[in-house]
Amino acid sequence: MKKGLLVLLLVISGFVSAQSKLPEFLVGTWLSEDQTTYEHWDKLSVASMKGYAYEVRNGEIEVKEYLDLVQRKDGTFYIPSVIGQNLGKPVEFKLTSSDSSFVFENKSHDFPKKICYKKLSDTEIFVQVLGEKNSGFSFKMKKVKSTAAPEKEENTTANPNYDKALAEKLKGDDYGMKSYVFVALKNGTNKTTDEKYIDSCFTGHMANIGRLVDEGKLIVAGPFGKNDLTYRGLFIFNVATKEEAEALLKTDPAVSSKLLGYDLIVWYGSAALPEYLDASDKIWRKKF
Repeated sequence: MKKGLLVLLLVISGFVSAQSKLPEFLVGTWLSEDQTTYEHWDKLSVASMKGYAYEVRNGEIEVKEYLDLVQRKDGTFYIPSVIGQNLGKPVEFKLTSSDSSFVFENKSHDFPKKICYKKLSDTEIFVQVLGEKNSGFSFKMKKVKSTAAPEKEENTTANPNYDKALAEKLKGDDYGMKSYVFVALKNGTNKTTDEKYIDSCFTGHMANIGRLVDEGKLIVAGPFGKNDLTYRGLFIFNVATKEEAEALLKTDPAVSSKLLGYDLIVWYGSAALPEYLDASDKIWRKKF
């Protein structure tokens, strides 16, 4: 049984809604009607998408900007980082409408102030980049299977250390990332003082941790130090949804008895995270 799980220090920000407000129809590769500019988008989770815009010149890929779409507690945002502009810093445009098209606005920005994406069909979209009084430009994009120079793109963007077999085993995306569920364990509502009962539940809690590790469902676990937030410890589950995580938590005696409560957040991290478990099983001298 693997023991001694590493505890990661994570800074969790944002809020994940159960219902996505992102333009998921963008997933894939799109080519502008002038045949020069591409956009590629991937869905990372229910609350985030990542993309980049690029051109193909003389068979070479030239990335022009990196793009993020994120859904947070304070709204949904389109966040471009244009190479060579604004020192590469991202600019946020907030979603103001998603009826006939997805409209993102930042009225304090010089240009653009508004960026719009409209789905015309499964293979065609309409894009507007607008400034004051809706002046600016617009264009259509068509969905394509790949760029005009797929071999060059592979050579330009690929990792020389890429291990296809390992990547497929770990089920990461093109960025080597995947979704997990972060669990912050905290004091529960059960205030019993029955020591035998508490000991029994937490003995089962530890046994359940070992079982979930062996099954590949739990990859990080450990207690927090003393804090003012009543948080007791953390889990990172190797599952993509809160529903899957809650099903696993119900098998924990300390949680099912309500001695422990929990908060859940979907987390996007390296798909290689489970790989440290083999090493962790070789460095402990005493069992819990």
